[in-house]
Amino acid sequence: MTLVSVKPVIRKRNTFNDFDRIFDAFFNGNLPAVTHRNGSGLNNRPAVNVIENGGAFRIEVAAPGLEKADFQVDIDKNVLTIEVNKEFQPAEGETYKRREFGYFGFKRSFQLPETIDTAGISATYVNGVLLVNLPKKEEAQEKPARTIQIG
Repeated sequence: MTLVSVKPVIRKRNTFNDFDRIFDAFFNGNLPAVTHRNGSGLNNRPAVNVIENGGAFRIEVAAPGLEKADFQVDIDKNVLTIEVNKEFQPAEGETYKRREFGYFGFKRSFQLPETIDTAGISATYVNGVLLVNLPKKEEAQEKPARTIQIG
């Protein structure tokens, strides 16, 4: 008789799903994560980085191959929405033998905290990355440490 040691399969946690959950919780988000799959089986939800410095947050959206005019960035009731509506059409007479990427529309929404100065939000598109700058309100910015004089 042969004894075989069996280990249960442990599912790896998806870091990106955890990041989305933490990011949404931080920004008081109750919006569900939106992941679309198009007819080609490709996932068209772009990768996102969120960076905080003393006076602002910055959202970086990886979207190579697009143009500045392809993006629509809106803010409504403290919800920032980034949307692209672009469909890739192959050239006449071309047939894909293998297709691992394409250009498809997407929509990402972020619930912003009350500490964001929505009037100061700006966006730029540089080298395939959309950069959305979210400045904090003056009262929400970190103040340097100081000593209080006792009177």
